[in-house]
Amino acid sequence: MKDIYSQKILEALQEDARMTVQQISERVGLSTTPCWKRIKEMEAQGIITGYTVRVDRKKVGLGLMVLAEINVTQHTEKAVAEFIAAVQATPQIVNCYSTTGTADYVLTVMVQDIDVYEHFLMQTLFKLPAVSHVRSSIVLRDIKQEAGLPL
Repeated sequence: MKDIYSQKILEALQEDARMTVQQISERVGLSTTPCWKRIKEMEAQGIITGYTVRVDRKKVGLGLMVLAEINVTQHTEKAVAEFIAAVQATPQIVNCYSTTGTADYVLTVMVQDIDVYEHFLMQTLFKLPAVSHVRSSIVLRDIKQEAGLPL
């Protein structure tokens, strides 16, 4: 990252991405033009990858969150590419991490309830390319969900 002003801009945007450039500039102590230029530069460099809104999953009917640990049978380039493509095409899978340890991948799956998850497990997860094992952990309660990074 370039400097303290860029860091402060990122912190402000992570807190509220709807802030205007004027509001951000006042908050970080820069005039609007240099503030706007820094934001555009960070977008061009891929530091800022997008803007989003946080949604309460339960209020939109996604009452069940599952952490699914996945093991695959093959680690060939083709098998991994097919697995990743299938994961990216599945909207119920909201996060996917390639990991070390006992699982090859850890997925975050969000669905309405346990019955829907059972169907999803049988009809989708077990049928993903190269999947050999799925271990599911039901999330009982959200303790901490930070959208921003600790800059």
